[in-house]
Amino acid sequence: MPKGYWIAHVTVTDEEAYGRYAKLAGPAIAKYEGKFLARGGRYVWLEGNEHVRNVLAVFPSLEQAETCYRSPEYQEALSHARGASERDLMILEGDAD
Repeated sequence: MPKGYWIAHVTVTDEEAYGRYAKLAGPAIAKYEGKFLARGGRYVWLEGNEHVRNVLAVFPSLEQAETCYRSPEYQEALSHARGASERDLMILEGDAD
């Protein structure tokens, strides 16, 4: 079954508020069976608008990834990221493990 991948590109503008987001987001993602594959590590930007924080998380399916995003737990976390970061987030379906 294809998995669902969150791909996020983030520039943090308020470290304190974004820290509150991170504290709540991790447990929300885990609750929906998501796990981080990469988070804030080294990268090489090749095209487009660069963000200095990049995140890759995997879920059992695209639907599970979307359910997590729309969940009350994640939306509560996200309320701290809004205004504290510039973010691009998408969900991509894929077969890789």
